[in-house]
Amino acid sequence: MNIIVQKYGGSSLSTTEKINNIAIKILERCTSGVSIAVVVSAMGDTTDNLLDIARSITQYPSKRELDMLLSTGEQVSIALLSMAIENQGGKAISMTGLQSGIVTTNDHSRAKIRQIKISRILKPLQEGKVVIIAGFQGVGKGMQITTLGRGGSDTTAAALAAELKAECCEIYTDVDGVFTADPQIVPNARKLNYISYEEMLELAGSGAQVLHPRAVEITMKYNIPLKVLSAHTPGTGTTVVEAKMIEQVAITGITSDKNVARIAIQSVPDKPGMAGRIFGAIAKTGTNVKLIVQSVGIGNTIDFSMLVSCEDVDAVVAVLNEICPKIKAYGVTCATKLAEVSIVGSGIASTPGIAAKMFKTLADEKINIEFISTSHIRIVCVVHKDKADDAVKALYRAFDL
Repeated sequence: MNIIVQKYGGSSLSTTEKINNIAIKILERCTSGVSIAVVVSAMGDTTDNLLDIARSITQYPSKRELDMLLSTGEQVSIALLSMAIENQGGKAISMTGLQSGIVTTNDHSRAKIRQIKISRILKPLQEGKVVIIAGFQGVGKGMQITTLGRGGSDTTAAALAAELKAECCEIYTDVDGVFTADPQIVPNARKLNYISYEEMLELAGSGAQVLHPRAVEITMKYNIPLKVLSAHTPGTGTTVVEAKMIEQVAITGITSDKNVARIAIQSVPDKPGMAGRIFGAIAKTGTNVKLIVQSVGIGNTIDFSMLVSCEDVDAVVAVLNEICPKIKAYGVTCATKLAEVSIVGSGIASTPGIAAKMFKTLADEKINIEFISTSHIRIVCVVHKDKADDAVKALYRAFDL
């Protein structure tokens, strides 16, 4: 059985007209002889609206009850899309995360998929039905409803493609593919026909919202072709493949992430084990630290600065304020009006002068660099949030993308 996994995001399902159009698109694809499993997000702004309702009740809703509430958004989408397919003469069945056998950890709002009991999905596929699966959700121990956090539907689709040994995982969005920069910032940004898993992972991790990093990691691990396509206009989109299959270029893309904050713990005694204690405590909050810089402090001390997502600031600051007196550190500072600006390309490490050109370009624009971090295919500069778009435009021009 040839299986394709498709994923449609919330904006692609925001109206009943769009849902009907997607139903037609799916049924046309079925005529090519493939079986299709479809993962969907909640319609439009449903998740944000549900969050607003919850916070009108309490500013601090329990994560368990929040998962119960937010998981209902995808249930609306799967039912409506299934109805639309059947109304067009097709056969379909909708399934929640629980019904489709998506087993997760019990970490509410940030659960991870542990297993997918694919027999529940394979049976209706073998019967010729399109299986519509709720993304973003699963079930933990004790039948606890869980959600996977930001980008959870992408992750669901990738994990499902891996378990079903799908021919391809197709992510349908409102854009035509992956671009060399955000077209809303750089209108003449160029669509990429192909990009490597490694480059896509770096772009996704540094602010490109077209794909979630976890979905890229999963498809890369199992070598499943990953495609980004428009949900509403025909086209070839962008295919994510192994690096050896495409020509290496110095710079593939430029991206920015304005949802970051810098937190520093100052004058930490320079003793073995301090980093472990500090970041072990942070890990217990479930925070993903994006960047860590250790620097020499005053006397026999060191400073640790880190970059985290804005939504994690309160939890991290609370933990660091608690640990400060225990390890005899000086204190904690926080800056929130920051942004990451990144250049990504498989040829960065092998092309001299890339970093120098980036730094000079930002200097010429009078943009101050707060942090710098590098890898073999990515250079990150942390700048003031208000300067992020200017930085992207200037770098786009400088590297002639």
